[in-house]
Amino acid sequence: MKQRIFKSEHDMFRRSFRKYLKDKVIPHYADWEKAGIIPREVWLEAGKHGWLCPTAEAHFGGPGGDFLYAVIITEEIYYHGLCGLFWWVHSDIFYPYLDKYASAEQKQKWIPKCVRGEVILALAMTEPQVGSDIARLETTARRDGDYYILNGSKTFISNGQLADLCIVAVRTGEDRRPHDGISLLLVEADTNGYQKGTNLEKIGLHAQDTSEIFFNDCRVPKENLLGLEGQGFKYLMENLQQERLLLAIGACAAARGAFDITLTYVKQRNAFGQAIGSFQNTRFGMAEMMTQIQLARSFLDDLVPRHMAQEDIVSEVSMAKYWITDLQFELAHRCLQFFGGYGYMKEFPISRFFVDARVQSIYGGTNEIMKELIARRLGL
Repeated sequence: MKQRIFKSEHDMFRRSFRKYLKDKVIPHYADWEKAGIIPREVWLEAGKHGWLCPTAEAHFGGPGGDFLYAVIITEEIYYHGLCGLFWWVHSDIFYPYLDKYASAEQKQKWIPKCVRGEVILALAMTEPQVGSDIARLETTARRDGDYYILNGSKTFISNGQLADLCIVAVRTGEDRRPHDGISLLLVEADTNGYQKGTNLEKIGLHAQDTSEIFFNDCRVPKENLLGLEGQGFKYLMENLQQERLLLAIGACAAARGAFDITLTYVKQRNAFGQAIGSFQNTRFGMAEMMTQIQLARSFLDDLVPRHMAQEDIVSEVSMAKYWITDLQFELAHRCLQFFGGYGYMKEFPISRFFVDARVQSIYGGTNEIMKELIARRLGL
């Protein structure tokens, strides 16, 4: 997992985090999958060890690390097949909204608790009727004195059951034109009129809680407006580059994780009097997959420093997101085949790599949307 872009302090952090996963997470992960949720105390423990919000500044109690620490956490979680552990989503997809757009008072109120795991974040964008087409969202927030009155519903909300604070995309303007009048509100989960739906059952990511959320005359203080009114669509678009890059990073790590457990298996498993890894079909297949993983890794090694330098690499990140998440699923499929019937059994981790890979081409913007973005930037 070591890459050229990391320094010695990053390598030390990786070793420490990997040990923590092996000692404290992996032994319990199957139980969390059965329960359909990660226990809250696990989040609190993560906060104590500094695994949450690694880029948060020291005066908020954060580690103050660079983006590479976020990369390491994402890679290790995916590599070990723990994709339902959404610490990285809380820390590096949701938290940046507070870091970039929150007022000084909002930051002081929420960020230290996010770092400690006392407040778990969610981002509510997708809606039942319009999907992820934010420009046409229907959830409204009407100003009433010192409050916004929030009505509507959201679906497929990651951390939906555990979330204490939800960043909700709403329509605050009367103008119904796409992109106009969209704002972000910080809504506390104990607010009257905020209702969590059931924990949705998924074909993968079983340990991760995903919910519908309903708002019925939910009164949100005007002080909970995140950033400026009417700028919500812009804020959401500004953060998609990092979200999609992290999805590509995780996909590459998961592909390598599936590959490594398969490599061990084909060396040990015998068929027709010899290790299945000695058959040409297996040897060529493993060679092909390792080549693809290395190509993906090299692409990401180029993109990560450019993202850290705040370059506009929307096209390249869209390429990485669609191509590497497709690759992740393809390789999980190919690796599972080498396990034969055992690959279809839940007790073998390769089965989890397979089912967890399927959603990667859907969330964060479908891979078809990624191709559309690339084509537009080509002037097509």
